[in-house]
Amino acid sequence: MNEDENLKKDALLYHSSGRKGKIEVIPTKGHSTQRDLALAYSPGVAEPCKAIAEHVEKVYDYTAKGNLVAVISNGTAVLGLGDIGPEASKPVMEGKGLLFKTFADIDVFDIEINEKDPKKFIEIVKGIAPTFGGINLEDIKAPEAFEIEQTLKEELNIPVMHDDQHGTAIISGAALINALSIAKKNIEEVKIVVNGAGAAAIACTKIYVSLGANPNHILMCDSKGVISTKREDLNEEKKSFARDTNDVTLEDAMHGADVFIGLSVADCLTPEMLNSMTENPIVFAMANPNPEIDYNLAIKTRKDVIMATGRSDFPNQVNNVLGFPFIFRGALDVRAISINEEMKLAAVKALADLAKEPVPEMVLMAYNEDNLSFGREYIIPKPFDNRLITKVSMAVAQAAMESGVAQYPIKDWKRYEEQLLARSGKDHKLIRMLQNRARSTKKRIVLNNGEDIKMIKAAQIIQDENIAEVILLGDKKQVIGAQESAKKVSGLMMLLTKKGPLFFADTTIIVDPDWKDLVRIARMTAKVVRGMGLMPRMAMLSFENFSGKNEISVKMAKAVEFLHQHFPEMIVDGEVQPDFALNIDNSMEDFPFSKLHGKAANVLIFPNLASGNLSYKILRGIEGAQTIGPILMGLNKPVHILQMHSSVEEIVNLATIAVLDAQLRK
Repeated sequence: MNEDENLKKDALLYHSSGRKGKIEVIPTKGHSTQRDLALAYSPGVAEPCKAIAEHVEKVYDYTAKGNLVAVISNGTAVLGLGDIGPEASKPVMEGKGLLFKTFADIDVFDIEINEKDPKKFIEIVKGIAPTFGGINLEDIKAPEAFEIEQTLKEELNIPVMHDDQHGTAIISGAALINALSIAKKNIEEVKIVVNGAGAAAIACTKIYVSLGANPNHILMCDSKGVISTKREDLNEEKKSFARDTNDVTLEDAMHGADVFIGLSVADCLTPEMLNSMTENPIVFAMANPNPEIDYNLAIKTRKDVIMATGRSDFPNQVNNVLGFPFIFRGALDVRAISINEEMKLAAVKALADLAKEPVPEMVLMAYNEDNLSFGREYIIPKPFDNRLITKVSMAVAQAAMESGVAQYPIKDWKRYEEQLLARSGKDHKLIRMLQNRARSTKKRIVLNNGEDIKMIKAAQIIQDENIAEVILLGDKKQVIGAQESAKKVSGLMMLLTKKGPLFFADTTIIVDPDWKDLVRIARMTAKVVRGMGLMPRMAMLSFENFSGKNEISVKMAKAVEFLHQHFPEMIVDGEVQPDFALNIDNSMEDFPFSKLHGKAANVLIFPNLASGNLSYKILRGIEGAQTIGPILMGLNKPVHILQMHSSVEEIVNLATIAVLDAQLRK
């Protein structure tokens, strides 16, 4: 089976296994008792209904409207598939919803409408608009997309954005600002050639003009060549970009160009055209899946080229996920009545500025980079940069307020920033980052029980994803001792929760640790967590807060006292109850001395094996938290033992941890 066939099989299995599709609706309120149901529905639900009927803006207080976006399509321009219809577009719209939730904690209903007439489509969307706080139009063909978006923006009082147009425009606009800065060129003076005349190309051109580009210095090309005043086959949209020029072909237009913007087809830009551009040419070849000119060919042709593509395997990926989640996040949070030009330009500037800031370790880790800094190969931020949610969302929200479209202005910006950071923990980006880190040095990993079908599948994924070189083994035994400094081996379990990763120890080996064991467990756990690029904030757990006299509380407190004296750099406290440890607003008034004040713990050290093991299994069973582990600590070799009935994904994840363990020992 070749690579394409494997991808097809895996993609279909991914979408069809378990609960079909990629999204679900989950209640946010208790619903386990008769009273809960009476409040959720009849008769209690009548009260918020009456409140909203009296003051319609109360809908934001009593319903999910304020955090709910509609992703709407008619399936007429789906990715590279064209007009495939509303049903066939649904996997893409569900995927868009997944990205909204993952990157910005925005809930989504995907809506596929069987209507190609733009006027009828508009009426349908207007009819359902009261449900939503915002509308993201997706995969609607031009020129109908222009009419649909413009009319809905004028007639609705919620944010509406056609992401295919404006997402690419915003991200490429940020990239253009920074590329021109590196090339030492002025946006008012450069000659720009735009190849493509669809919705995205037109939106890009408009935003470049808003950024200062001279419209007379921009030539747009479609499949028939340069859009000029001499042509008689132009629709109204194209006519506004027609220029009085003798250039006929793309090759003609490229002579003396400073910037090439490609939103067209693969391999249409030749090396000869690239060579005809000015010094330090800027080439954004954004056709997918293959760009207008191959990245490696462009770099080989012109050493001075500053290049971006739509692909993740080359530097400077123009990826819409850098924009739309955070633009809607900022717009929703101030209850904006639209997404206007000021908000889009604020997003452009925020992205451009972020690329110039020092890159955090977590981002370097996610992309196998030892160093990333502003320059030719880093002109826009990376999608897994956790700073995007604060930088872009806050800039958009502020622009909405300053331009007069915000109905709910933000007063406490520091608190808003903290709320955004809390939202950013609601996905499982960590394991993706760890897998990328594991790929940076190819390690050899041994999996036993090699005849097990899940182990074989996991080995295939580990190999295919370049996480490690895999060896499958049978039953030969070997004893690997504990590290001298560890004295004893212990086990750590990582849980990927809606609020971010949590680490539980010991969940596996030491039945009843004494205070010295607890010190060693805490130190080893802290080392593992730091190795993942996270700052460990540790809580020694008990059923009392800082006051216990019983045996469990005393040993936890003694371990904390020792750590405070000998390792003051560690953020650790206890003994504390779990609810105190996990509450980011834990009380300064009650415990002003606590090292955990204002910082929710992400590492929980349990007083014994029973409490640790039971706790993670309960959390996994009730909340559906994904678990990775047990991660064994204190062995002379990076050895980790899978639990019985581990899934393929759990095997791959623990293998990733084993590779990281091996890297950290070097």
